[in-house]
Amino acid sequence: MDQMSFSAFSKEYKSIIEKAAAEYVRGLNAPEIVKESMIYSLQAGGKRIRPLLVFATLAAFGKDLNRGIPAASAIEMIHTYSLIHDDLPSMDDDDLRRGKPTNHKVFGEAVAVLAGDALLTFSFEVIAAMDHPEVTASQKLQLIKEIAASAGASGMVGGQIADMEGENKQLSLEELQYIHEHKTGKLLQASVLSGAILAGANEEQLKALKTFAYHIGLAFQIRDDILDIEGNQELIGKPVGSDETNHKSTYPALLTLEGAKEALHHHVTKAHESLSRTGLETELLTALTNLIADREY
Repeated sequence: MDQMSFSAFSKEYKSIIEKAAAEYVRGLNAPEIVKESMIYSLQAGGKRIRPLLVFATLAAFGKDLNRGIPAASAIEMIHTYSLIHDDLPSMDDDDLRRGKPTNHKVFGEAVAVLAGDALLTFSFEVIAAMDHPEVTASQKLQLIKEIAASAGASGMVGGQIADMEGENKQLSLEELQYIHEHKTGKLLQASVLSGAILAGANEEQLKALKTFAYHIGLAFQIRDDILDIEGNQELIGKPVGSDETNHKSTYPALLTLEGAKEALHHHVTKAHESLSRTGLETELLTALTNLIADREY
């Protein structure tokens, strides 16, 4: 696939998911202030890597990409809820997210907490209400189970807890990898597996795609750590060097910057190898892998 084709796919489906997620929220019978808060963070920009992974996985199977809109919207809602809560004073205490004031700075802490809660719970309602004729009740149940596990205590929340407990400590590489595998990687994995479930993947394909997702999850976080050292503050939307200032354990801190770049290359290579074992048309997934590895924000 040429770069133009991937750019067209990315632009089209980012636009689709941004409109769809906001429309789902607007249709809620709920107080306007909480809907405004939910939509504010949903529309705060971003790479939309998780929804694009859902669509790219469906494309690998040659399936109708539109069947992934509810699941992709739900995952983006969960990701957005996690960002709202991460930014709170009791967590990371951030004033800016993607160059804009964080949710609690605009709507207040109480509304921000409740908007995050609302996004999380509504995401599963969106999946349960899927009405695509080729999506079965069993597939919807699989989606809910996979996404809930990836977002909860054994996934993203567990990773966040480990991250908080690791603050101002010198972590081992194994401990750091646990944090990133769960805090970041699990929801990326859920995105890939959601597309696979909706496409009717067999066990062998699911196994290869799960391995692929594991490696891109770690690659994503390693790239984040590298960008915190040598990234462009305007592109990132937050100050660079904050990891060192906050005494956080990172891949560059444990491996050196050059070692972190080698680790990034290792996981990207392993991701590509996993894709080659699927027997699918993985051009879009390959392009997304390269985007994760090369991104500037």
